[in-house]
Amino acid sequence: MQAFKTIGKQHYRESFGRHYEEFEVGDIYEHRPGRTITETDNIWFTLLTMNTHPMHFDEEYAKASEFGKCIICSPLTIALMVGMSVSDVSQKAIANLGWTDIRLTHPLFAGDTLYAASEVMAKRESTSRPNAGIVTVQTIGTNQHGKAVCTFSRTMLIAKKGHSVEDQVNY
Repeated sequence: MQAFKTIGKQHYRESFGRHYEEFEVGDIYEHRPGRTITETDNIWFTLLTMNTHPMHFDEEYAKASEFGKCIICSPLTIALMVGMSVSDVSQKAIANLGWTDIRLTHPLFAGDTLYAASEVMAKRESTSRPNAGIVTVQTIGTNQHGKAVCTFSRTMLIAKKGHSVEDQVNY
């Protein structure tokens, strides 16, 4: 995967993502940097998504729970993991085809740092789009202690070399 493309003499443009041909089953991509999640991130996300469960924004309520404090809203965890993976696995995607097997295995709290990594589980040629292939990855999110907090599988339609949007326009 080339991290840049040459525009001219001593002139380069960043390039992210992989074309279909660059994925290999079994490859693991560690997504960096990590992301330390703040109380503000969590509250804003719950407001944006209209999630009214007090475990995400009411400390007094959360004190009475088994966790003793507010937990990070789980869709925020998933959204951050997907976002962290874009430059590695879906920057050249034509479409996301779906997420499956989402598992939330350990809570995240404000101040925790989330890391993610994706393993290529499967790839195949598209039967309906000769300029693309289908890639499935399993992504795992861990906290700063290496504890797994979330896993999911994600399937995407990925452009082949010469057929991504950036291959077609001056991007």
